Amino acid sequence: MAAATNPGAERQPFENVAFEHMDSLYSTALRLTRNRQDSEDLVQDTYLKAYQYYHSFQPGTNFRAWIFRILMNTFINNYHKKARTPGTVDFAKVEYAIENDLTPEEAESILKNSGQFKSLFGDEIAQALEEMPADYRIAVLLCDIEEFSYREIADILDIPIGTVMSRISRGRKILQRNLLEYATRQGYLRKKDPPS
Repeated sequence: MAAATNPGAERQPFENVAFEHMDSLYSTALRLTRNRQDSEDLVQDTYLKAYQYYHSFQPGTNFRAWIFRILMNTFINNYHKKARTPGTVDFAKVEYAIENDLTPEEAESILKNSGQFKSLFGDEIAQALEEMPADYRIAVLLCDIEEFSYREIADILDIPIGTVMSRISRGRKILQRNLLEYATRQGYLRKKDPPS
């Protein structure tokens, strides 16, 4: 890692472009991690890395795509690191179960179903997003929520554009299937008449 010759000289231009994307980065991190603390940590790590490597950013290119790529790489690296780390006990869940006279499974279910997506979307939409495989969820979020182009998503995720298009298409189909019953109940779709 090359050290900046004058960190103070880099700071102001970095702040001028970086912090206008904080809300967007945080909402994407929250959708990825499904946990407020983890999403805050992910955004903090992203900004730290972006600041450290700001000298490698090419002026005139898409800063938003560049910083989102850092976010995604950090998320993926943290995900793999967590997969190799032994499990830990969540004392908040244990305490919640004891205070409410619940079994650990009941407490887990209640706490999981009060997940972070629900503050951003309705319960059914949040659940449908949570049930999607991570690769599809990430592609759909970057396209439909963050409004990146296919090319930008390909650059952010470092995958071919055809893979991006495939993941978005499949992800949308999964969401459509998962939300069909909800849409019918809410009156967005009519129930099909049973065959006679």
